Amino acid sequence: MNLPSSLRTLNLKYCDLRGKFPKNIFHLPNLKSLYLGYNENLALYFPKVNRSINLQLLDLSGMSFSTESIDSIGNLQSLKYLDLCGTSFPGGLPKTIMNLSSLEHLDASGSSFSGGLPNSIGNLVSLEYLNLQLSDLSGSIPISLGNLSQLNYLDLTSNYFSGQIPSSLTNLRQLELLDISYNQLEGSIPDEVAAFPNLISLDLSFNLLNGTLPSWLYTASTLKYIAVRNNQLNGDVKEFQYKSLEEIFLENNKLTGPIPSSIFQFVNLTILDLSSNNLSGIVEFDMFSKLQNLQHLHLSYNSLSLSSNGTSANYTLPNLQSLHLSSCNVKEFPQFLKGSKSLQHLHLFNNKIYGKVPKWMLDMGKESLWTLNLSHNSFTDFEPLPWKKIHILDLSSNLIQGNLPIPPSTTRFFFISNNSLSGEISSLICNVSSLRVLDLSHNNLSGIIPQCFGNLSKSLSVLKLEMNKFRGIIPPTFMKKCDLSYLNLHGNQLEGPLTQSIINCRGLEVLDLGNNKINDTFPHWLGSLAQLQVLVLRSNKFHGSIHGARSSHSFSKIQIFDLSNNYFTGPLPVKYIKNFKAMTNLTEDESVIGSYIGGHGSGGYSYSIGIRIKGVEIELVKIFIKLMIIDLSNNEFHGEIPEVIGELDSLKQLNLSHNNLNGCIPTSMGNLTALESLDLSSNKLVGKIPTQLTSLVSLEVLNLSQNQLVGPIPLGNQFNTFGNDSYANNLGLCGFPLSKSCDNIEAPIFHEEADPDSGFEWKVTFMGFGSGLVLGISAAYIMLTLGRPNWLVRMVEEASYKLKRYLRGRRNL
Repeated sequence: MNLPSSLRTLNLKYCDLRGKFPKNIFHLPNLKSLYLGYNENLALYFPKVNRSINLQLLDLSGMSFSTESIDSIGNLQSLKYLDLCGTSFPGGLPKTIMNLSSLEHLDASGSSFSGGLPNSIGNLVSLEYLNLQLSDLSGSIPISLGNLSQLNYLDLTSNYFSGQIPSSLTNLRQLELLDISYNQLEGSIPDEVAAFPNLISLDLSFNLLNGTLPSWLYTASTLKYIAVRNNQLNGDVKEFQYKSLEEIFLENNKLTGPIPSSIFQFVNLTILDLSSNNLSGIVEFDMFSKLQNLQHLHLSYNSLSLSSNGTSANYTLPNLQSLHLSSCNVKEFPQFLKGSKSLQHLHLFNNKIYGKVPKWMLDMGKESLWTLNLSHNSFTDFEPLPWKKIHILDLSSNLIQGNLPIPPSTTRFFFISNNSLSGEISSLICNVSSLRVLDLSHNNLSGIIPQCFGNLSKSLSVLKLEMNKFRGIIPPTFMKKCDLSYLNLHGNQLEGPLTQSIINCRGLEVLDLGNNKINDTFPHWLGSLAQLQVLVLRSNKFHGSIHGARSSHSFSKIQIFDLSNNYFTGPLPVKYIKNFKAMTNLTEDESVIGSYIGGHGSGGYSYSIGIRIKGVEIELVKIFIKLMIIDLSNNEFHGEIPEVIGELDSLKQLNLSHNNLNGCIPTSMGNLTALESLDLSSNKLVGKIPTQLTSLVSLEVLNLSQNQLVGPIPLGNQFNTFGNDSYANNLGLCGFPLSKSCDNIEAPIFHEEADPDSGFEWKVTFMGFGSGLVLGISAAYIMLTLGRPNWLVRMVEEASYKLKRYLRGRRNL
């Protein structure tokens, strides 16, 4: 209350003030600047009348206001600078602000507004600076913005604006920065030949813009920064008529034609990114000779051909930090890389570079190189690896032979899969203690897996050794606090039993041990790995019955459970199936559509597994979040299929084929509405096909062959699309698609296996509706007297079915 009248500036930011702010402070005659930001508990009410208020700067950043408290801000008619950065306005941007005709600077970035930007924004005719980025604004961009003739800075980044960019913006002759990136704008960019004569920076990236680049873009002599990446722009890139450009971002569009020759004259150019377009033509390395300030050159994923003109380059690009020329038909290393001391990232994957790496390459970026990706070429040799600061090294999918090269100790991600490496792994690899991802898959490596890999598991997140020739046991030395989330040893010659030290890897999500020779009972202790989502034990020598779960939480997150091609016996593991909570409660969560397991903590590296998908054995290179599979086929399980399996309504594929399962198909399977593949073939299932299965509208593959099913095949939905193969060798079935009519059915031939304890073999054949029926019932009676009730059950079921059919057709029997 006693502040002197001579006070010009009052700064109370970050003071944690509480209570009501005194209104009389606004009336101090010489007060020009007032800073009140980030006093979240301060109640602020502006004067109701504009009486001798000379305030020119007001900082209210990081505060919250009600509509009532902010309503009088329009009375501050002398205000030129208003900072609302990070504020919260439940009622939207206060309309009274639009009365501040003297306002020159308005920053409301990072605020939380609801609704759109009012058209009255055009009343702020003195405005020179407008920043509304990250403010949750929606709707269309007001045409009235074109009235702000003094505006030189306009930032609407990261909002929800839709519709077209208003052509009125081309009236902003003083504009130096225009940024409307990260919105939902459509249509073409306004094209006025004389637009934006003073524009220095343009960013329209990450929208849905289409059409061609506007003509003024090629003539605006002041432009230094252009970014229109991640849109749908098309057409050729024309020649620029000025040389002021320093940064060009045109990537991820549909641009065509050659790279304009004028670009190679921009001596101040530091960044050129034209990647992921449809650009074409031949680009010779010598064309970059004038770009001595170039730091980042990205031309990947076009239809370009980059090559040398046959002469060695007599220049370097001394400031080059990143070079991306992937999928550019490159046949040799660019000579301008010689002597590069600052290079940090080099991507030349998916090209046609053949042979050995030149010696001069080993000196390039020796102290600076961070990322080197030379995958999908034809390198035959790559040793030594001299880079002292390398973090990501990708040499996969080449023709590299010999022993495994040991990466530098700084390496975190090492990929050398799909080569022709041979011999044993040197234990020196375990000195690379910072490794997070190690992929040696699809080579000819042999010998035992070094035991020191167990120690390396403290840092490793991904260990991928599948499709080699490793033998012996899995290292039994996985350390406590093991950090592995993905372990793939598929397709080797590993033997068992399985080391229980894997239980130390508490964060393990994917375990693929398929196609080995592991000899063990079911590793029930894996159920304690709370994050385990994928378990593949297929094609090993696992055996014995699978006992009940030790905990109600065992395998609660499991999505893929593959025990196929082993020697498991006993009933199906009902108690485990009850725990498969991740396969229940089918929901259509759009946020996970297209998502896949893996990536976090592993540099975005996608997990893969070897599995059988809809009858085809493949390597699944990505495991989609929504993929749910149970495969227990080719074992010796017996007993009935449990009803509880019908609760797994998110299940995509179920394969129980080639077992000794009996009984009927559970009607509860009709609840598996997400099911795409069902294989129950080569069992001893009896009874009818439940009509409830016609509700499986997503079913693409059905195999019920080689069973003892009877009755009419259900019709409707997907069942109208399956062929004869789905039902082969079920002699009691009839109806579409079989040629056997249900109204005129022939009795099936039914063979029962010989009793190993008896000295003879039963072969019972139904030959017709009269004598065949009598023979069937007589045979059942004989079997009963011989103490064979299982035979009796099956024969009576067949006889009963035939009798019903016979009585239906011959009512005068």
